[in-house]
Amino acid sequence: MSRLGGCASLLLLFAAFSALAASKGDPAKAQSTVNSVCAACHGADGNSPIPANPNLAGQHAEYLYKQLTDYKAGRRKNPVMTPIVANLSDDDLRNLAAYFSAQKPPAGTAKDRDLVQLGQKLYRGGNAANGTPACSACHSPDGAGIPVQYPRLAGQHNDYTVVQLQSFRSGERTNDPNSMMRVIAGRMSDKEIAAVAEYVSGLH
Repeated sequence: MSRLGGCASLLLLFAAFSALAASKGDPAKAQSTVNSVCAACHGADGNSPIPANPNLAGQHAEYLYKQLTDYKAGRRKNPVMTPIVANLSDDDLRNLAAYFSAQKPPAGTAKDRDLVQLGQKLYRGGNAANGTPACSACHSPDGAGIPVQYPRLAGQHNDYTVVQLQSFRSGERTNDPNSMMRVIAGRMSDKEIAAVAEYVSGLH
């Protein structure tokens, strides 16, 4: 079995667990936490007004729940998110995941035509020269992702996506199962990262 194939199997096993956990969330119970804790950075509807912070609206509940629990367990580190989730219960995390997944995702807009063209090529076809797979294989052609397994990318802020890919590449972010994103981002140049980020920001 290939490394990426083995990773897919691990993701499926994790998905079964996380789907069960996140499915218990109650969006209505998250509203007060959203208003008091989340809205300033991510928007009350999950559409962040700050490009450095991710849009959460329409993201898969299972993925959101995993990221929140990873922050709480220290598997993903962030000086802002870590202290916030430390004060939230597991029920709070499930409710937040359910709430933001139910919000209307953003209609993205890309600005740099040249970067979009390169990004489209990489997203749809990868880079055979260095073994980078097509992003669309896991995140779907329209960037909606594959529920449970892979996150939604469509309409995500360019700035945020660039930082995450760079963090995977440097090894600063390590909560990707079987190092899948670290391997892929490690093969990408700065320009390729910028291009993919620009392209997915315009998907909807």
